[in-house]
Amino acid sequence: MLKRMMLATVAAGLMSGVVLAQENRIDLVRPDAPELAVQGDLAIGVRTIELNNPGQIDILKIEAGKDLPTYDRPLTVEVWYPAADSGTPSPYEGVFLRDGETQVTLHGRATRDAEPKPAAEGQAYPLAIISHGFPGNRFLLSHLAENLATKGYVVASIDHTDSTYNDQGAFGSTLVNRALDQKFVLNEMARMAGEDGSFLSGLVDAGNTAIIGYSMGGYGAVISAGGGVTQTSTEFTWGAPEKTLAIHLAGSETYASLPDDRVKAVVAFAPWGMNTGFWDAEGLKGIDKPIFYVAGNADVTSLYEGGVKDLYDMSVNAPERYLLTFDKANHNAAAPIPAPVESWKVSEKLGWAPFDHYADPVWDTVRMNNIAQHFVTAFLARHLKGDAAMADYLDLVEDAEAGVYARNEDGTDKPEHTYWKGFAEHTAKGLALMHATAQ
Repeated sequence: MLKRMMLATVAAGLMSGVVLAQENRIDLVRPDAPELAVQGDLAIGVRTIELNNPGQIDILKIEAGKDLPTYDRPLTVEVWYPAADSGTPSPYEGVFLRDGETQVTLHGRATRDAEPKPAAEGQAYPLAIISHGFPGNRFLLSHLAENLATKGYVVASIDHTDSTYNDQGAFGSTLVNRALDQKFVLNEMARMAGEDGSFLSGLVDAGNTAIIGYSMGGYGAVISAGGGVTQTSTEFTWGAPEKTLAIHLAGSETYASLPDDRVKAVVAFAPWGMNTGFWDAEGLKGIDKPIFYVAGNADVTSLYEGGVKDLYDMSVNAPERYLLTFDKANHNAAAPIPAPVESWKVSEKLGWAPFDHYADPVWDTVRMNNIAQHFVTAFLARHLKGDAAMADYLDLVEDAEAGVYARNEDGTDKPEHTYWKGFAEHTAKGLALMHATAQ
């Protein structure tokens, strides 16, 4: 009897875990999360908008020796924003997995089409533009999108045409279009902010924008930050056809018009490209915006040494630059949502479980998400909201484990306390944060 009772208890616990996993939640905050990972006080709404960028080069239809074809480039964008009231959260339905076939439902805090909440004292909310990996979709970093919206940001996350799970096309389109898409969405958000009848009218301050990108989205973010590409990268036979990437060539007239003064800060998770010769020290001198890099030092896709760390080292003209490193983490460090439960099954199309696209073999995804939410909150508040107090969360001893945890019984810091601000004792293990200012 006792054995049967124990087995029943274990089974109930396992079923409870399965039910929780099947909810595919994107808004989880662990009890050991750093301080600023906690959601803000604002309710959030979400809407889907459809945009068209006219007269763009259709990379997928280029034929050697012929005129470059053009089209109106479609972009689907998910917009999260502070809402007037809390409503019933709306599930995100029909979200494609990495296989481009399986559709799942995600759950978070946002209410579909909720009434926007005007900003205090008539001041519009800062804008954050999110750019996914290749392939990916606009929900890949939705944990961060929702988190920022609860803290007083409007967040626009792009489905990059030719680069999503269910419309993945030739890589050249991603190389050329990432930064162009980011700039176009910025322009469109600014247009809608001044348009009578738009839900964004007076709500968003596009003149105070951050760009957040992961992997190929990080590649685009580096370009948007001022990092022009190399001549060599414009000539790769496997890259963009007919030298169409030359529009982003460092020092060119076309590239000079791309970086935008409205962009006040950039966050790049595992940005791809340094590892394959898309940048060099000279081109990266063009980065003149505060930039926060995030990487795992075991990244086999973008690389760490020879990859993301070199980007950090060479961003010498950024007013402030940071590199948050997750020890032993791979390419998925901190950016993707927790792997949906449906992704745990091996895909017949892929031959492997899509789980691997979202998860890390060493770090827990929710843990990494929370750490990213904490640092992005501090970085954006400092540079988009002018909150000087956020400096204490960013100016830290480089190696977290070298910090000394020493507090009095009343919770105040002793003079020798140097542990990372916002982290409970023992919870910053495996992390490092490099920081430098412009030379």
